[in-house]
Amino acid sequence: MSMLKHAIGVHTSEGQHQVPVLAAYLADKLKAGGFAASDVEIIPVGETAALVARYRGTGEGKPILLSGHMDVVAAKREDWTRDPFTLVEENGYLYGRGSADMKTAVVVMVETLIRLKREGFKPRHDLILLLSGDEETAMASTLELAKRYHDAEFLLNADAGGGTLDPATGKPTVYEIQAAEKTYADFQIALTSAGGHSSEPDAHNAIYRLARVIDRVAAYQFPPMINDITRGSLHASGAHTPGKLGAAMTRFAAHPDDAAAAATLSADPAYVGQIRTTCVATMLNGGHALNALPQSASVNINCRIFPGTPVASVHDTLIKVIADKTATVTVLPPTPVASPASPLRNDVIAAITDAVHQRYPHVEVVPGMSAGASDSMYFRNAGVPSYGIDASFTKPDDTFAHGLNEKLPASEVEAGLAFWHRVLVQLAK
Repeated sequence: MSMLKHAIGVHTSEGQHQVPVLAAYLADKLKAGGFAASDVEIIPVGETAALVARYRGTGEGKPILLSGHMDVVAAKREDWTRDPFTLVEENGYLYGRGSADMKTAVVVMVETLIRLKREGFKPRHDLILLLSGDEETAMASTLELAKRYHDAEFLLNADAGGGTLDPATGKPTVYEIQAAEKTYADFQIALTSAGGHSSEPDAHNAIYRLARVIDRVAAYQFPPMINDITRGSLHASGAHTPGKLGAAMTRFAAHPDDAAAAATLSADPAYVGQIRTTCVATMLNGGHALNALPQSASVNINCRIFPGTPVASVHDTLIKVIADKTATVTVLPPTPVASPASPLRNDVIAAITDAVHQRYPHVEVVPGMSAGASDSMYFRNAGVPSYGIDASFTKPDDTFAHGLNEKLPASEVEAGLAFWHRVLVQLAK
């Protein structure tokens, strides 16, 4: 727990220049735990850094990559009940920025590798720990890691997947292995006009035209989609979800052309992203003076694109939806990264199922898709099969990751240590 307390205390949000500090601390812990100095590397990337640690095996197989990130989302002390950068254990929870996303998992992986060193474990595969430093922002360190370490058997990402607890009973319902994630893309829709004095309004006001464009985007829904991964996830979740929502999951998994089931799922923010590409307005900019007609107005449209859907087709759809030939629609940098679904490897599924069942013998283990993005996307794009296997079981919307008073059940630290040890020994032996 002392390592986690220290990690939470390092303010690794963007602009604080503290990721290299945390990387150095973890590197020292790894070297003190038996890693040769030559097997631990800190890679500077702008104001942040990545940390790499290689656990050497016999070399009989390609390396297995272990993924996580050291950075966190910003947190303001005045908004939190407790200091976000002080680990507090209270009411069975660990509070602090990064407790859930994802410094606990980072520390668990480091501790597990040190334990394997202590036990003298000799894997057939090298185990390479890859900790990025800006997953929450630009992902430049992730891209650098993927360029260097794409010749691998597969990647295990502690930042995705995981188990769900019933919100009413606290009992485990399902465990998902993240085998796919949606493509992230930002589009700017921009309009211009001649401007002029605000006392002489005309019909070409760029802000008014943009408002109509935004309304059209808001009203549009991309068509429902399904693949083997989301089918299995929805089928399993539906069996444990009461009421109309659970019934809709089951019906859609069996009949993706069921419009009523799709409508029910689409009305729930937690599930609309599981069955559709989604595009939503996130930022506005317009005008240049309080007493002048606007010369320009623009909106950022953030899209999470269903696997297999080209970014260009979403761009074309937005142009058709907004129905304004005077508007420009531009894909913003960084260039979107296609993230094809990973094959469902029997050895990976078997090892993770075994580890889950050591704790919860009857929980169903299924593949899942993340509506958000993780470090895995760069490795999938580079041809490395990637699997999100967060060890934690939590209630929906219980951790407040990225939000106020982020927390994680304290029980998940010991459970995570047992989980990762069992998975690595089985997959790397």
